[in-house]
Amino acid sequence: MHMVDSFAFVIMPDHLHWLIQLQGNLGLSEIVRRLKGSSARGINLKLGRNGAVWQTGFHDHALRKNEDIRDVARYVVANPLRAGLVEKIGDYPLWDAAWLGVLEA
Repeated sequence: MHMVDSFAFVIMPDHLHWLIQLQGNLGLSEIVRRLKGSSARGINLKLGRNGAVWQTGFHDHALRKNEDIRDVARYVVANPLRAGLVEKIGDYPLWDAAWLGVLEA
């Protein structure tokens, strides 16, 4: 089942930024619930533990018509730079975007 189109993401040390477009009949809350559930099971299995991995809730932002999706994608993947984790986006391993060449220019 195709639930989202994923345009950009970055996994930070304590949270995730993910730029998506919903597809199908599922709402955002259900998508996030499924993402948290399946990733928590995998993380706990890998670490040999049980319990919560994610905080409850999430923050969302719907793009406005005047917002350029590529600019928002650049902002998403630049989070490690703003956080001082790396000096170049390419040095941070936990991100991806639909427009790689555009983002690194």
